Amino acid sequence: MFDSIRRFGLKFVAVFAMAACLGQLPSQAQERFEVTSIKKVRPTLVNTIAALERRDVAAARDAFEAYDSTWNGIEMYVNVRNRDFYAALEHGHQARINKGLEAVNPDIAVLLPDAQAMLVKFDEMVAFVEKQPPLNSHYDEVARLRIVRAHLREVPPALKAQKFDKARKSFQAFDDNWDSIEDLVKAKSAESYVAIESAMIEVEKAFMTDKPDVDKINGLVTGIMTRYNAALAEVVKDARARQ
Repeated sequence: MFDSIRRFGLKFVAVFAMAACLGQLPSQAQERFEVTSIKKVRPTLVNTIAALERRDVAAARDAFEAYDSTWNGIEMYVNVRNRDFYAALEHGHQARINKGLEAVNPDIAVLLPDAQAMLVKFDEMVAFVEKQPPLNSHYDEVARLRIVRAHLREVPPALKAQKFDKARKSFQAFDDNWDSIEDLVKAKSAESYVAIESAMIEVEKAFMTDKPDVDKINGLVTGIMTRYNAALAEVVKDARARQ
């Protein structure tokens, strides 16, 4: 009898260990989309700090620009969860660092400790969010739409700066991720869906030249953004209605 119990125990341990290796234990359940999406923003702050420590202003500007773009995709989560965290990050640290980096000769002695403090506050916010119960699923739809849209928002500033390769890359990222959210847009307006798809083809063609027609592309992107934002507003309305 004791041998049977021992054999059963060994089998249980073996199965338990296998499940652990496969990541199938309940305690190791995957993080929800909200948390993983917010955490993806963190490396851009780490890169900003590293660039400032090297006194590489150009790299710091690029890294913080990447922060602004990725943050735009998920900031809604933070604003809904805790407006104090949102205000500290968006209107406090981010506003000051953006202004500081816009200077001809940024004051790194001021910017670096502010960026480091921002990372600490960001981590506090993540720890807070992780402990909260899930929001309704419509908020994840809002985030998915905003995360994809962030790439499109990068196009006009890049064109204005004559950074055509960057503009192409940002639009391509939007195009690549469009499939993941197109059904959300189509569900709100089939007409907008068709118009966006048509305009995307035109933008792709316009980017094929060495020196793209900036005015034409900006006009097309504005049209896409207008219809996209209308669909997004409807999804936001759905999320708030079920809050």
